[in-house]
Amino acid sequence: MKLSISNSVLIGYITLLLSGCSGIATKVDTTRTGYIETGKASFYAMKYQHRQTASGEIFDQSAYTAAHNKLPFETKVKVTNVENDKSVIVRINDRGQFVRGRIIDLSRSAFSRIGNTSAGVIDVKIEVVD
Repeated sequence: MKLSISNSVLIGYITLLLSGCSGIATKVDTTRTGYIETGKASFYAMKYQHRQTASGEIFDQSAYTAAHNKLPFETKVKVTNVENDKSVIVRINDRGQFVRGRIIDLSRSAFSRIGNTSAGVIDVKIEVVD
């Protein structure tokens, strides 16, 4: 069977398109219960008290809330201090952390449940929970 150049180009183009659809997705599903990330946590400075968060709600240092770069708003996350094994469950309501190496920014009250605020930054494991 003899194919014209235009048919060969068309077949090659279709083959290329179909092969592109068969790739394996590499994006991590951060909304899935059990998603785990490790890194450093810090807490909000007092100057952010009563300011609007990225989700639109007013920030409250006494609430168990946090900022994360990827997790959807309202996601509940268990944050565990890896040095003392203390943990707290927080709700994501803001965007951040914007300091390299830090993965989550906690309200002062949430941070103080798992670490000493005078430390400023602690090593944590975060895990999405139901």
